[in-house]
Amino acid sequence: MSFLRRRKAPSTPSPPDDSDHDNNNNDDSDINNNDKDENNKNIVDKERKTREEEEEEKRKNNNVKKKRWSCLDNCWWFVGGVCTVWWFLLFLYNAMPRSIPQYVTEVIAGPMPDPPGIKLAKEGLKANHPVVFVPGIVTCGLELWEGQSCADGLFRKRLWGGTFGELYKRPLCWVKHMSLDNETGLDPPGIRIRPVSGLVAADYFAPGYFVWAVLIANLARIGYEEKNMYMASYDWRLSFQNTEVRDQTLSRMKSKIELMVATNGGKKVVVIPHSMGTLYFLHFIKWVEAAAPMGGGGGPDWCARHIKSVMNIGGPFLGVPKTLASLFSMEAKDIAIAKAFAPHFLDSDVFHFQTLQHLMRMTRTWDSTMSMIPKGGETIWGGLDWSPEGHYECDSKQHHKDHHNSSSMKNMNYGRIISFGKEVAKSHSSKFERLDFKGVLKGKKHVNASICDVWTEYHEMGVETVKAIENYKAFTADSILDLLYFVAPKMMKRGDAHFSHGIADDLNDPKYKHYKYWSNPLATTLPNAPDMEIYSMYGVGIPTERAYVYKVNSDSECNIPFKIDTSADGGNEDSCLRGGIYSADGDETVPVLSSGFMFAKGWRGKTRFNPSGIRTYIREYEHSPPANLLEGRGTQSGAHVDILGNFALIEDIIRVAAGATCEDLGGERVHSDIFKWSEKINLKL
Repeated sequence: MSFLRRRKAPSTPSPPDDSDHDNNNNDDSDINNNDKDENNKNIVDKERKTREEEEEEKRKNNNVKKKRWSCLDNCWWFVGGVCTVWWFLLFLYNAMPRSIPQYVTEVIAGPMPDPPGIKLAKEGLKANHPVVFVPGIVTCGLELWEGQSCADGLFRKRLWGGTFGELYKRPLCWVKHMSLDNETGLDPPGIRIRPVSGLVAADYFAPGYFVWAVLIANLARIGYEEKNMYMASYDWRLSFQNTEVRDQTLSRMKSKIELMVATNGGKKVVVIPHSMGTLYFLHFIKWVEAAAPMGGGGGPDWCARHIKSVMNIGGPFLGVPKTLASLFSMEAKDIAIAKAFAPHFLDSDVFHFQTLQHLMRMTRTWDSTMSMIPKGGETIWGGLDWSPEGHYECDSKQHHKDHHNSSSMKNMNYGRIISFGKEVAKSHSSKFERLDFKGVLKGKKHVNASICDVWTEYHEMGVETVKAIENYKAFTADSILDLLYFVAPKMMKRGDAHFSHGIADDLNDPKYKHYKYWSNPLATTLPNAPDMEIYSMYGVGIPTERAYVYKVNSDSECNIPFKIDTSADGGNEDSCLRGGIYSADGDETVPVLSSGFMFAKGWRGKTRFNPSGIRTYIREYEHSPPANLLEGRGTQSGAHVDILGNFALIEDIIRVAAGATCEDLGGERVHSDIFKWSEKINLKL
């Protein structure tokens, strides 16, 4: 700026002198310096501008990147975060001392009781009688020994039990291999699936979900090990006699029991069957006595010489209504609820993968399921207007309040196992007309089978046939068999060759020596073993499926034509009807009537079904859910599988295995009305 001011000074010339020369030099220096400053400033400005432009460019690039961030990126970050947290927590859980989780649990929930094995070991109990476990349906692992090309790399890998990884990876291949031949009930050509052997066959159903593991661990605490414990694993898909035909499973059990008795000083075994395993072992004790080739040739005193006690857990001795819903429409309580929330997800409209049809086609080849169809007909399960349970209050609070005041409870039509419509389920039978369906010809196809991915026997039914079944209105335990023969003739033809569901008039009739009657307690006799004890141990206090309200399914022509009417609800006036399902007392799977009747009446003392007077006992375990999440599945649970972790039940088993009798346990323990209900059943004894 000084330079500009000097340029504006007067232009009158002045004589030059030295000072002017010096001033001119200074002015030139100032001009040069100012030019440098100006240049530096320009450079700085350019650099600043360049930086600002670069920053602006970066911001623009960042904005572009942000705009390109997709939902998939969010999903991957979420999955990565969850996996990281999961593995970190898993690392902490495995790294910390085992006492810390127990310490935290006791701080929150109070002191934990000693497990039964530790408690009884302190009392001085030791391993005594050998123990045999007989698993139920679906709880025993199955592995592949031979398969088709889609199953390459799966040799001796579990297709059932464990992680179920192959189900997710190749579901159609898995269904194909898990299905049996629809004509023979045995292996399809080129496929061999066999039961896993050893205690690991059924200790856990899936990682973290115990079946027999807790009981095995507690028996080990008083000295048991594999030399005196045996898991009688078998292929639970097969009919009971076919397990012997194909795998010689019954012969293996016989030999193993004989070996265990011989190597343990002649001490008889304690057998512990669970669920369908109780029917399988009932078949075994008749097979082992029968002469070869149909039987094992052990003679009429084999059981008396080898078995101390049979401790049945959750036994469906007279069948399970839940089985009927599964065979009829591939439904039960949980599936019906899922279909109500997502009506097309399990059918074919979402992924064009007919899930229920695939499952129906597969499970209808499993002959073992027909062993659990209700037995005894209307005599046991009731008719159109009566049932043994009669009055039952499903609301737990109200149930305790009115337990001894049956006049305050409403009569349930439990005898109508399947009703079409809520009004039919509730009304007296005189209020509606029933039209017989059996004379209707299966003429016109209900669907065009060529457009459906999965064939089932329902594809052979006509529209008139479906309507005729609906017009029959209500099905009892007698007519439900006619219904199954009508809608699934191939399945029932195989089942009729292996199982019976009626009541024997004369047990001395030679026809009852056939193996099809051996798993039906109403068509066979207990062995000649008066010193043997038989227990029925089961949970009570849980609403259990007993009867169903159905409707015709018209969602899609390829769907199963019938489904549970989940809109049918009883409200406060009928607490036993929820989501189209009538509930009664039981363990969530098996009603008390099925588990307890033979022990309360049918086998009580010397009867025609128990000619040697084997002592039978009932031990009921009232259900108590876990108090908090830290308690897992509960130590006082009465649920069908969870009861195998019930401390009271485990203690009873250990005491009997150590040598105790039922009198030593304190005798019977009954919480339900099983004795009152049994008196209403008019069965010739």
